[in-house]
Amino acid sequence: MIQITKNNELEKSMYLHGQATGKPQHMIYSGEKTAWDILSGLDPKDVSKNAEAIFNPHDSSYELTCFGQDIRVSLPDRFIFSRTAPGKFLVNSLGKYSSLSILRYLIHAIELPISGKLVHPSDFSGGDIFMRGTHVLPLDELAAYFTNNSSEFINTGKSLGGFQLGYGDMSLKLFPFPRLSVVIIVWSGNEEFAPKSSLLFDSRRASPLPTDILWSTAMMAVKMMLINSIANR
Repeated sequence: MIQITKNNELEKSMYLHGQATGKPQHMIYSGEKTAWDILSGLDPKDVSKNAEAIFNPHDSSYELTCFGQDIRVSLPDRFIFSRTAPGKFLVNSLGKYSSLSILRYLIHAIELPISGKLVHPSDFSGGDIFMRGTHVLPLDELAAYFTNNSSEFINTGKSLGGFQLGYGDMSLKLFPFPRLSVVIIVWSGNEEFAPKSSLLFDSRRASPLPTDILWSTAMMAVKMMLINSIANR
């Protein structure tokens, strides 16, 4: 759990004014205002239960874990922030993916059991978005980067709160959100075949979320793996 301190308040102020990285951080992305309005009107008890989050009544904020990082969502300030380096990267550098995804997760999440059935993102209604142009996930880049380097792949995933699985040549389960996991599988290349990777969701846990949010979540997972691996070298 994140503890409120004077340093937290100073850091939050720096982000709001763009001083932490030298550029504005409190950007409002398309659809975000509506999401803030909806979330602010929901019963915190319901949101906390459904999203497996914690609501702090003293400052009207939610806490949740994304990729193993503590994330705080302030309703009065309409501000999302983290104190860890990977968390800051997630909410700032990947803000165009994470900001709306975090809000919509809190809005749409439902307490559902895991189905155990893994499905490709394109299998969901509207999932053809994953197959077009700039929406195609950079899975080839991820496969090429980690091919024949399973230890770095696994260590990076563990640093993001994930754990190793037994699929392919290397595989991980990551938790972008408490009730939404992704499985990333990599097959290393050889002289005959190029390396490849796949990203899968649990069919039941992913079903309450809109397809565009699933796409943003998948993009976050791939980019968090790539950037954090580079940062840990």
